[in-house]
Amino acid sequence: MMDVVKLALETDSTRVVSLFIDTTVIHNITHHGNRPEAIADLRAKEEAQFDVLASFLGALAGVKEEGQSLLDRTMCLYGTNMGSANSHSNVNLPVLLAGGGFKHGQHLAFDAKNNYPLTNLYLSMLHRLGIETNEFSTAKGTMAGLEQA
Repeated sequence: MMDVVKLALETDSTRVVSLFIDTTVIHNITHHGNRPEAIADLRAKEEAQFDVLASFLGALAGVKEEGQSLLDRTMCLYGTNMGSANSHSNVNLPVLLAGGGFKHGQHLAFDAKNNYPLTNLYLSMLHRLGIETNEFSTAKGTMAGLEQA
């Protein structure tokens, strides 16, 4: 499926792709109860997902367009709706943003108890697309520490 997404972006067949990865197969082990064997199994499955993502991002980086890579010209947001599936917490959701002209190679961690909404990231992404707006959903500002390259 990631090859199809790359092709769609590369041929300018679309500018927006939303892809849902069905986690039904691993759902039971996400409720690991802190059992080491279940955590190890979950880690292996999640590492395999990140291997696919890394291949996809590498493939986008390998396509050149107008002096830039397709990855530099494409915002790729990868995330989940659970901060911890084990406890069904939707606080402090982990997300990965690649490409799109942002400065990368960093890990931004924020105060787990006094955080600002994830929608601040979405507002930053809208600004990068040239959409100047002061708010989006619960966002009242952009994401701190996220700089353009």
